[in-house]
Amino acid sequence: MPNIKSAKKRMRSNAKKADVNTFVSSSMKTAVKKLEREIKAGNKEEASKQLNTTLQRIDKAMGSGLVHKNKAARLKSRLSKSTKDM
Repeated sequence: MPNIKSAKKRMRSNAKKADVNTFVSSSMKTAVKKLEREIKAGNKEEASKQLNTTLQRIDKAMGSGLVHKNKAARLKSRLSKSTKDM
């Protein structure tokens, strides 16, 4: 347990950031799984709606540094292509 005031504050802020990062990354993963499920089921309308949400979640995770920009681009490209090819 830290004794210095700034270290205590840093612990609190790190805990808050960890919660936000967990939420952003898990929501991105959930959105990707939902989209893949819709693609596999063959629901073109639902997949196109879900694609927009998924791309937003991927961009948000990339912007906060949770996902590398190349991985985000690769995910977006693959999901867009598989949605388009339905």
